[in-house]
Amino acid sequence: MSFFDHMGLVVAWECATANVLDKTFQGLIRQFEERMIILSDTAFHAADGDPTNLKLCRRGAWNDRILVETVLSMLTVVCHCKKVMHRVWEYFHARLVFTMAAFNVLVRWHGLRPNAYGFVPLSIAEFSLQYTNTTS
Repeated sequence: MSFFDHMGLVVAWECATANVLDKTFQGLIRQFEERMIILSDTAFHAADGDPTNLKLCRRGAWNDRILVETVLSMLTVVCHCKKVMHRVWEYFHARLVFTMAAFNVLVRWHGLRPNAYGFVPLSIAEFSLQYTNTTS
């Protein structure tokens, strides 16, 4: 789970293993209750109540969330996140720290600025080529 400010920068994030329910992160969401809204899918809903700043997004709503998810998906490819085979949790966590930092670099580098039609052109090809060249 990641939190982004009004400019699209990651300001907080947390992770857990796949067997942890999404609603487990509601404590982290509550920490930002007076400062920002949190957009999420419906899996973060808790029967005993949600934080006031949690905005559950049904499919097609709050396209800002989809934009962030698209950029993170692109980073998954560049940072090889689907091929991570760390045996120690701290190493996996460090890999995610690197990915979130890379996300912030990309946002500052190009920005998430919509064109006249409201479309935000996304490309990390340049970053991908530089990343590949520096790691080989």
